[in-house]
Amino acid sequence: MKRNVKLKSMKSMIAVVGAAVIAASALTPSATVAQSRIQINGSGATFPQPLYEDWAFGFGQVQPVTINYSGGGSGQGKRDITSGTVDFAGTDSPLTDAEAATRPLVQFPTVAGAVVPIYNVVGVTSVITLDGATLGAIYAGTIANWNDPKIAKFNPGVKFPNAPIITVFRSDGSGTTQIFTDYLTAVSEDWKKAVNPSSGSTVDWPTAKQRRGLGGRGNPGVASSVQKTNNSIGYVELAFAVNNDILYANMVNAAGKTVEASAEATTAAMKGAKFDSRNATKIVNSADPAAWPIAGFTYLIYNQDYPDCAKAGQLVGWMNWALNDEGAQAQATRGDYAVLSPDALALSTKAIGSITCNKGGKVTSSWTPK
Repeated sequence: MKRNVKLKSMKSMIAVVGAAVIAASALTPSATVAQSRIQINGSGATFPQPLYEDWAFGFGQVQPVTINYSGGGSGQGKRDITSGTVDFAGTDSPLTDAEAATRPLVQFPTVAGAVVPIYNVVGVTSVITLDGATLGAIYAGTIANWNDPKIAKFNPGVKFPNAPIITVFRSDGSGTTQIFTDYLTAVSEDWKKAVNPSSGSTVDWPTAKQRRGLGGRGNPGVASSVQKTNNSIGYVELAFAVNNDILYANMVNAAGKTVEASAEATTAAMKGAKFDSRNATKIVNSADPAAWPIAGFTYLIYNQDYPDCAKAGQLVGWMNWALNDEGAQAQATRGDYAVLSPDALALSTKAIGSITCNKGGKVTSSWTPK
């Protein structure tokens, strides 16, 4: 199976994607970009960071705006937007009631993605398969060695070493952890017995107490730790596994089918999603036979109202462009993200359209769908 082909960023594809972006926009870059540039700052989830950076770069080619996005995790992003230190935030773990009560905010999904188990096992160079109960038992610490029969039964012919399993997890408040632990809670009794609360953006990892666990900051930190640590397993967003050439496991889903992580399998997981009043939902452990089971939406959080109408216009324009422009959506698909379904797109479009400026004034979007 051919896997883990490196993803090219928009910066390296400017001749192709940038040209499509410019053609799709009714703007002339030489005239527009020459204007005084607006600075917009965001922070948060590392799950969508590669895509947001590419979208920011592409939009900046046709608009007089510089959009900066720093990672730090979903928890950091939510702290920054609720304290007013950034203009927008990214998160994979939706706003809680307490967070939503801090100030008027608008939350909406942008794409969905797959969280994958990555591994670095001495002597194992093939793609392995796991199910949810086994993965949960590994992270609960009840499966402690790679040659455990419960792992072997899904992987006939694979010679696993008689070596302790080193688990790698996020050390920061993480929406990726939220998705991962939501899944483990749904499928693993071992996990639920070992961890209380068993789901969240941070949890009390049993393997850390057993001295078989390592923390990494952000998706990049987990990916790096797995690469450097023999006989380790971790979890990251699919793009990080692809970009870093790390092996990732197939999973047996709720329908009993062995599936590979992909944008298509994540799209299958989105089917029938029901959003709550803050435009959030969970899509782990979908019953669809084609679905990747460890999947989730990622969200942007904007302020309900911005004092600067020009900045608000660029923020609204950026997302109108990102969620509707053919080139921007193609870049999401190339990055192994699943673009929004028509229903989810309509929900996000409505949320973006509700944003105001200068105490309730109408925002003039810098880009609108043609």
